[in-house]
Amino acid sequence: MKTVYGPVPSWRFGKSLGIDPVCRREKICSFNCEYCQLGETKVLTTKRKIFVEAETVEADLKNALAKTKPDMITISGTAEPTLALNMGEIVKIIKKNSTLPSGILTNSSFLDKKEVRDALGNLNIVVAKLDAPNEEIFKKINGPAEGITFSGVLEGIKKMKSEFKGELHLQMMFTNTNKDYAEEMAEISREINPDEVQLNTPLRPSKVKPLSKDEMEQVKKHFEGLDSVCVYDAEKTTSKPLDLNEMHLRRPEK
Repeated sequence: MKTVYGPVPSWRFGKSLGIDPVCRREKICSFNCEYCQLGETKVLTTKRKIFVEAETVEADLKNALAKTKPDMITISGTAEPTLALNMGEIVKIIKKNSTLPSGILTNSSFLDKKEVRDALGNLNIVVAKLDAPNEEIFKKINGPAEGITFSGVLEGIKKMKSEFKGELHLQMMFTNTNKDYAEEMAEISREINPDEVQLNTPLRPSKVKPLSKDEMEQVKKHFEGLDSVCVYDAEKTTSKPLDLNEMHLRRPEK
C-alpha cells in the first residue's frame, strides 16, 4: 500500500489528496463505529506507534504532487490517523512540500493529549468527530476502545478549539441511533463554538442506513445560528485518482 492516495472527491474539500499514516489492510482504530465504511474494527486499540516512516510519506507525497493538482491535502485513510506516533513529523513534511491547505479527519479520541494537539498545530483545518451527546450514545454509535470516554473526547475537542490557530470543524454523523439527540448535540456544538459544523449521514457503504434528506433537514433545524453544512446540500465534485485500487482501499464502492 502507498501512503498517499487519491485525489478523492470530498463534499467538504473538493479534490482531496489523502495521506494515510497507518496504512494497514487490517482495520486498526480506537473506535468501532456502527456506520464505518471500512467495516468492523479488527484491532481496537489506544496504543499509538509509528506505522510508516515519515520518509516513506515524503517520497509518496512528492511523487503524487508531481502528477496531480488537488485542492487540499487531508490526513485520513484506513484507521484513526492520530494513532500514528510520528504525526508531528508527517505534518512538517506536508508543509515542507506543499503550500496547499492541509487538514486531518480525526475521531477525536486522542485530542485530550497535549502531544497530539501540538502535532496537529500547523495544519490549516482539524475536522473533529463528535457523534453523541452522552456516554451511553457514544458507546452505542462509536464503540470506543477501553479507556476512551465521551467526557474525554469532548474535553479534548474543547482544548483543541481553544489552542488551535487554524479552523476547527466539527463533524457529526447522524443515524437512527442518535437522530433524536440532535438538539442536545447542537447545544454541545454551541459550547465548542467550531468554525463549521458538518452534518453527515452514511451515504457511503455501511451496515446502517443513512437518514433521508427530509430527516436531515429536521436535524439541521436544531443547528440554526451555527455555520453548518449538510451532506445533502453540499456541492458535489468529481476527481480522477492516481490509483483506483489505492482509493478503493479507503473508499469502498457500493
